[in-house]
Amino acid sequence: MKIETLKRSHLKRNIMILIIIIIIISTIIFTFTRAKYRSKYSIPLIESIINYKVSDFKLVSIYSKEEGGEYQNIDSIPKTGYILNTDNSYCEILDETGNSIKDESVELLYENGSMTFSNVTKKGTKCYLYFDEFIMTIRDQILQNYPTQLIRTDFDEIIMNATSSTIYYADTNQGRTYYFAGAPTDNWVYFAGFYWRIIRINEDGSLRIIYNGTNPNQTGEDLQIGTSNFNDEYNDNAYVGYMYGTPGGLTYAETHANINDSTIKVVLDEWYEKNLLNYAEYISTEAGFCGDRTPSTSEETSNGLGGTGTIQTYYGAYIRLITNSSPSYECNDNDLFTVSSSSKGNKALDYPIGLITADEVKYAGSGRSSANNNKYFLYTGNNYWTMTPSWLLLSRSAAGFFVYNSGMLGGSGPYMVANPYGVRPVINLEARTIISGSGTTSDPYIVS
Repeated sequence: MKIETLKRSHLKRNIMILIIIIIIISTIIFTFTRAKYRSKYSIPLIESIINYKVSDFKLVSIYSKEEGGEYQNIDSIPKTGYILNTDNSYCEILDETGNSIKDESVELLYENGSMTFSNVTKKGTKCYLYFDEFIMTIRDQILQNYPTQLIRTDFDEIIMNATSSTIYYADTNQGRTYYFAGAPTDNWVYFAGFYWRIIRINEDGSLRIIYNGTNPNQTGEDLQIGTSNFNDEYNDNAYVGYMYGTPGGLTYAETHANINDSTIKVVLDEWYEKNLLNYAEYISTEAGFCGDRTPSTSEETSNGLGGTGTIQTYYGAYIRLITNSSPSYECNDNDLFTVSSSSKGNKALDYPIGLITADEVKYAGSGRSSANNNKYFLYTGNNYWTMTPSWLLLSRSAAGFFVYNSGMLGGSGPYMVANPYGVRPVINLEARTIISGSGTTSDPYIVS
């Protein structure tokens, strides 16, 4: 009997010990599991730290734009080569009804590969970040070399001084354009085996350049590809156009339709085919060339009349530059000559090549219409054509603006379009073109 009682006592004790062990283990498991969901953890986000709970693990969603233009989810914030798309990026919270709404108070800053979130004041805030690839444009590359940026108001003033690290700017309906004036020493480009001078950085970031020969000469006939009439005929308003419609037409639209090539356009197209076709990937097909044919029968103010047959007509640039000395970079669609793949303009060109405008000559510092300027960078010592119509006189003499061999901008006399003057091609380098160099004659900007 004593032996049986002892065995039962040991069994009861062992069962109690096992129960205690199970309770202890269960308590430990419950405690650690509960702690996991109550504790906060940290995610290192480049250089920043974001606190989160396990339940809020999807605090940030990150997307980058791929080549096809679609955004794809990525695992981490890109360190370099991207910019934050602030239009697409946003943060959201849940409102009282449980619906997601944008939290406009949160501020997002992406800088040097680091993401900063400011004014995150509400629990459960989640942010969605969209990144676009950043490619430095030719505008960015060039402007970093020109700390002095000036604006001009007096265009009667002749600009002759030699400058470096200086560029001018003007604001247009399309944005801001930067241009050179006077005699800059650092606006040289070497491209496709030729030297060029920068006229301006277009509003879309492309680079507008004018032919300057096979050597970095300042003057001489080598600065042009030859001479040509602007048009062979001159006794009708149609012939002021880089392209034109029907001579003797009864309506403006009929007269100035972009159907027939001018004589000088044929010369430029042939030169492009021979010299630039192999470099087409670097040449902008979006930027255009303005041949403004806005008509007026008044030489003082624009009235939209004239421009047909042999009606005496003063075109837009005559009133802007001769009457008012007020150049402009604006251009209407019919007179903005572009290729068919462009999203703007008349889309009438065969190749993306043209001429400088009279307005651009004025911006460059040619001064008042009666002034000579043999110092600014557009002076060559030769007469050469611009793309800009001037007028048609009652004597049936169609005229266009050109740069005199004295550097003066001509347009107020009987400059018949049938005169053979110099041809200096103008092209626009693509905005995403990569360049090297400093823009001087010994170290010109080179497309790489």
